[in-house]
Amino acid sequence: MAAGFDPSGRLPDVFTNAGTSSFTTFLSRVAPEMLPGRRPLPPGMAADLAPHATTIVAISAAGGVVMAGDRRATMGNLIAQRDIEKVHPADAYSLVGIAGTAGIGLELMRLFQVELEHYEKIEGAMLSLDGKANRLASMIRGNLGAAMQGLAVVPLFAGFDLAAKDPARAGRIFSFDVTGGPYEETGFDAIGSGSLFAKSALKKRFRTGLSIDDAARLAVEALYDAADDDTATGGPDLTRRIYPVVMTATAEGTHRLTDAETATIAEAVVAGRMENPGG
Repeated sequence: MAAGFDPSGRLPDVFTNAGTSSFTTFLSRVAPEMLPGRRPLPPGMAADLAPHATTIVAISAAGGVVMAGDRRATMGNLIAQRDIEKVHPADAYSLVGIAGTAGIGLELMRLFQVELEHYEKIEGAMLSLDGKANRLASMIRGNLGAAMQGLAVVPLFAGFDLAAKDPARAGRIFSFDVTGGPYEETGFDAIGSGSLFAKSALKKRFRTGLSIDDAARLAVEALYDAADDDTATGGPDLTRRIYPVVMTATAEGTHRLTDAETATIAEAVVAGRMENPGG
């Protein structure tokens, strides 16, 4: 029986009284063992015991931001999953992608989604984009103990800033270190084992004011380059029809490109590389 419940099964007062706007803080009081960073771990490194997610890219565009992630998860030298989804909507106007320990990353992402929804229900207003980034930073910091044992998670966060004076420049991107330090990036960023190659590709082709469509194409190109040099990053799988997850955040909200739309972009990228393998 959960702590605080009486024999009748009634919820304790902490569940029914208006409390903190932070769901993570609420959970730390009621059931701290359910938080990813609060679970006891055996001593020693555990990095090779769980699948790892890899490359995510984000690009600022005219009127919003684009985020894309490859679909491969690896465990050592093995492919653990070919179609994992690493990019998700955080709320109506923001996106989050995860790299690192896949299971903890997906759990952290879902907890972050609940955190933002809980705040909005309690306060009756949406957190600012900076506020969302700071909430995510504190959640990453809570996983520091597990990260020191090899179960690290490093997300990439991006969204449309409703408070921006110029809607055309409202797309913003935030990266984080393993201790939860948040950093706002300019133009583009990438995380994961293939990020070095993805960012190298983006440096050459990124231009301020890209359209959303051009940014989506550029994101898939960057993931292709990452997969070309990083074995943990999966490229477009034309045989199985597994393509990157590509999402946008604009004034209209978040949107995931359909499988058909992503397939069209990926197949065009592959066709272009058939003619010019070097890009």
